[in-house]
Amino acid sequence: MPLLEARHLSKHYGHAAPAVDDVSFALERGQTLGLVGESGSGKSTITRMVMGLIPPTAGVVLFDSIPLTGLPSRQMRQLRSRLQIVFQDPYAALNPRMRVFNIVTEPLVIHRACPRSELRTRAAELLRAAGLDESALPRFPHEFSGGQRQRINIARALALRPELIVLDEPLSSLDVSVAAQIANLLRDLQRQFSLTYLFISHSMPMVRYLSTHIAVLHRGRMVEYGDAQQICTAPREPYTQTLIAATPEIRIA
Repeated sequence: MPLLEARHLSKHYGHAAPAVDDVSFALERGQTLGLVGESGSGKSTITRMVMGLIPPTAGVVLFDSIPLTGLPSRQMRQLRSRLQIVFQDPYAALNPRMRVFNIVTEPLVIHRACPRSELRTRAAELLRAAGLDESALPRFPHEFSGGQRQRINIARALALRPELIVLDEPLSSLDVSVAAQIANLLRDLQRQFSLTYLFISHSMPMVRYLSTHIAVLHRGRMVEYGDAQQICTAPREPYTQTLIAATPEIRIA
């Protein structure tokens, strides 16, 4: 049974062309589905629907067989601990007035998932998992580099031990070497915590490196869907071929 499933998703805004038009996919536990396409392809709209932030015009998103559309707020709040997100801009996603300790432990406090006496220990564990040490806890976001900020965002996403993490272009604002480090971290964390990823990106090399399956979006429609290696080595659709040709290869150690 898929952990995440989209069935015939569509999203219309007024009389304009649909932002998403009849998109379906399934994401099994422990796998990574890469959603790839240029700006305006519908990636962000699908992300919002998967997170339950906007309802689809048609179709349904199922998380562990539970339809997210029209879910009561109390039940949606309970699901939040199982479904987390890492955003594209690592600085904008962090409250500049909050110390790292408060940022990382905020989900634990909101969901009452950890005794207050154990918050510091738990925060230190989360930072270590993300590749930082506990000396970061009393500091503010502006004191860190872009890659370090993204590690803080990842630590926060791990706080509630989620089953699914939506990765909303988490590497696109980082330079190539730092992006490669974060990509390796994400792979390690997936194995360590048995995570499932929905990875949104416009970079075919990064999608190929992280994903088990790929869905290629173009103007709101899915034009190709299947095994990541097959799509990257022998794409059927001209649009997929263009995406691959337009993105330089990235060597990730």
